[in-house]
Amino acid sequence: MSATPTLDRAGIAARIPHQGHMCLLDAVTAWSADHVVCVAVGHNDPAHPLRAAGRLGAANGIEYAAQAMAVHGALVAGLNAAPRQGYLTSVRSVTLHAERLDGLNGPLSVRAERVSGDVNNVLYGFTVHHDERCLLEGRAAVVLDAEAL
Repeated sequence: MSATPTLDRAGIAARIPHQGHMCLLDAVTAWSADHVVCVAVGHNDPAHPLRAAGRLGAANGIEYAAQAMAVHGALVAGLNAAPRQGYLTSVRSVTLHAERLDGLNGPLSVRAERVSGDVNNVLYGFTVHHDERCLLEGRAAVVLDAEAL
């Protein structure tokens, strides 16, 4: 684990492109060069930006994971590094173990783990949990410097 202190919502928002209500993560609780663990608490908010038809489906957990990957990339790059514009190139092997993210009392735990990659392309494994229950899991490929393409 890094000796760097954990981040709150403002610290996360300063490092990722998602702002306002679209910043879905509330804290980074642990991170290292290979992984990040984040907490999210807004999944029951009736004004959640990803809510559709009065519900927040479990597949929206992919966006939570993508934001965890973005903040991980920023943390690994260092506090003084310029933000890099990245994007998901693919999401694979996603398994939903729940139908919805809303209706769950208490925080969600979002974990992204770097599986492989280089300075510009990274493969992450990710999970979203509520307590001990895995809600979804999968893998995502990320291009970190989209502006260079």
